[in-house]
Amino acid sequence: MKIGIDARMLATGFGLGRYVEQLILGLQEIDDENQYIIFVRKIDEEKIKKDNFRQVVADIPWYGWAEQVKFLKIINRERLDLMHFPHWNIPFFYRGDFVVTLHDLTMFHFPRPEATTLGPLKFFIKDRAHRLIVKRAARAAREIIATSIFTREDARATLGVAADKMTVIYQAPFETINNKQLTINRELILDKYKISRPYVLYVGAAYPHKNLPGLLRAWRILMDKYKGDYQLVLAGKDSYFYNQLKPGLARQPSVRHIGLVSDQELDALYARARLFVFPSLYEGFGLPPLEAARHGVPVAASAASCLPEILGEGAAYFDPQNYEQMAAVIFQTLTDEERRHALRDKMKLELTRYSREKMARETLAVYQRQFVV
Repeated sequence: MKIGIDARMLATGFGLGRYVEQLILGLQEIDDENQYIIFVRKIDEEKIKKDNFRQVVADIPWYGWAEQVKFLKIINRERLDLMHFPHWNIPFFYRGDFVVTLHDLTMFHFPRPEATTLGPLKFFIKDRAHRLIVKRAARAAREIIATSIFTREDARATLGVAADKMTVIYQAPFETINNKQLTINRELILDKYKISRPYVLYVGAAYPHKNLPGLLRAWRILMDKYKGDYQLVLAGKDSYFYNQLKPGLARQPSVRHIGLVSDQELDALYARARLFVFPSLYEGFGLPPLEAARHGVPVAASAASCLPEILGEGAAYFDPQNYEQMAAVIFQTLTDEERRHALRDKMKLELTRYSREKMARETLAVYQRQFVV
C-alpha cells in the first residue's frame, strides 16, 4: 500500500505535532512493507529515516484556503492508496480514500470568537465553514480514529457518526530524552524561570475550555486558606488567552507564566514538580497529565470529559467548577504523602495502557482494514 500522512504539524513540538510525531516514529519501528508519503512543511532527517518513508514538502499552513487548493494538488500527484489526515482539516474536494483522526469537537462546544481578528461576521462564516469540513470529513472517511471513548460518543451525539465507523486508539505519552543529560540542567532551568519554592505545574494552552481562570481562583483560595508556601507554574505558548490572564497573574505573585519551553526544559520542569494540575472543562484525550505521570509526578485533574477514562485511578479528581474543592484537592495532594504514594503506584498501572508501539500497531490495523476484500 502507498499511504499518505499529513505531517505538516510535525515541527511544532506540541499538540497535534506530538501526535503526528509519535505515530510516525512508531510506524517506522513496526512497518517495513508499506510505502509512506509523509507531507511536511520542511524535510526532517532526524524523525523520518526509514527507506519506505518518503517526505514530500507541502509548505502550506493549516486551516487556510491554500490547503483547500494547493495541498489538494500535492496530495493528488502522489496517487495514494490511502491518506491519513490526523485532524479534521481535510481539503473539501479530496476524493481519495482516507481515514481521519478525531481528537475532539471543541469548536462545537467552546467556540472562540473573542480571540479572532476577523470580526464577528467573518468569524461566523469561517466557523461555519470549519464545521462543514468536519461534518464532511466524518461522512466521507473510510474510518475514523477517535482518541478516546468520550470523543467517540461525542461524535455520535454531535455529528451523528455510527459507532461502528469509529475505532478508539489512545495516544502515547511523549518519549523524552535521557535523564543523565537532564540532571546537569535542572537547577539552571529552575533559576532561569525564577522557581524557588515547591511548585504545582500546568502545561498547555489557555483556551477557555482549559479553565485557567478557574485554576487561578482556586489557587487564591489555596494560598489564603491553607497558607501554603508554593508556586504555580504555567507553561504554555503566549497567546490572546494568556494575555487575558495577565491582570490576574499580576495580583498573585506566587503564580508564574513562563511561556513555551523546549522539550529539555519541560523534562526538567516535570522532574522537579511537586504536583501536576489539569483543570480542563473539556478534553478529547489529555496528554500532559500522562507525560507528567511518566516522571512520577502526582496528578490532580478535573473529573470532566475524558479525563477519568484516560487517567483512571491514577489521579486525584475535582469538580472543575467548584473552586473550593479544587483548592482542597490540590492542597491534599501536595501534602498527604500516603495519598501521593498511592497515586504514583496506581498511575504506574494506568500508564501500561499506553505506548507508541501500541498506538502505531492499532493505527496500522486501521490502514490494513481498508484493503480487506
